Amino acid sequence: MTSQIPTAITTGDGVRIAYRFDGDESKPVLLLSNSIGTDLHMWDGQVSVLTDHFRLLRYDARGHGASDVPQGAYSLDRLGRDVVELLDALGLQRVHVLGLSLGGIVAQWLGIHVPERVDRLVLSNTAAYLGPANQWDRPIAELLQAPDMQVTAEGFLRSWFPARMLEGEDEVVEGFRRTLLATQREGVAGSWAAVRDYDLRRTAALIPNPTLVIAGEHDTVTSAAHGKELAATVPGARFTVLPTVHMANVEAESEFVGAVTAFLTEQP
Repeated sequence: MTSQIPTAITTGDGVRIAYRFDGDESKPVLLLSNSIGTDLHMWDGQVSVLTDHFRLLRYDARGHGASDVPQGAYSLDRLGRDVVELLDALGLQRVHVLGLSLGGIVAQWLGIHVPERVDRLVLSNTAAYLGPANQWDRPIAELLQAPDMQVTAEGFLRSWFPARMLEGEDEVVEGFRRTLLATQREGVAGSWAAVRDYDLRRTAALIPNPTLVIAGEHDTVTSAAHGKELAATVPGARFTVLPTVHMANVEAESEFVGAVTAFLTEQP
C-alpha cells in the first residue's frame, strides 16, 4: 500500500481543500466524504481493509481539518462543487463515492448534479431532508456565541456513539473528541447552514447511479426512517440497517465495510 501526507487544491472561490490518497494506484478510486465536525481521519479504522479493494481519496471539507475555514454560511451546492473541483484537479473522471451524514448529503448532490462523475454511491447515516429549516438557527447562533467547542463537542459525541463507547476512555471516541475540540466553530456553523438550507426529497429521484443506503437502527441524527425514505426515493436503491447509532463505520466496522465492499465490487 502506498500513501501520502495530506496535500491540497484551491477552489475557484479561493478555499484550500486538503486531501490524501491511500492505496494502490491501479485500483478503482473510492472517494470518502465526512460528517460535520470530523476530518478525513474519521475513516482511519477502515483504511486497511478498504485499500484491499480501492485506492482511497479522503478530503477535509471546507471548515474542517487542514482545509480553510471561510466565514459565513456554506451551501450544499458549494460543498458539492468543492468535490467536483477536487476530482478535476486530480484528473479523476469517475469514482465511487461513500458519504456519511453530511458527507452522504454531498454524495446525493453529486448523484443528482454530476452523475457522470460517479460510478456507485453509498449513502450512509444520512437523509434527503433534515428540516424544518428554522430548527438550525438557534444552534448556529449559540455555537458562534460560545467561548469554545466544548458543549457542542459533547453533544455530537452523545449523538454519534452508544453509551458503552462513551463510558470510560475509549481511544476511538477520544480521537473524535480531540478533532471536535480542534475544529473551528465557524466551520461547523457554516456546515449547519448548508444542512438547514438543503432539501433533496424530490431531486434525489434523479440519481441514476447504483446506490446503497445504510442506516443505523438507533441513530437519532439521521434515523432509520430517514434512510428508508431516501432509499425509496432513489430509483433501484438498496437499503440496509445496521445495529448502530450515527457513526456506523466505527461502531459496526466489520459489518459496515463488508456491506460497502460487497456492493461496490459486485459484478453487474
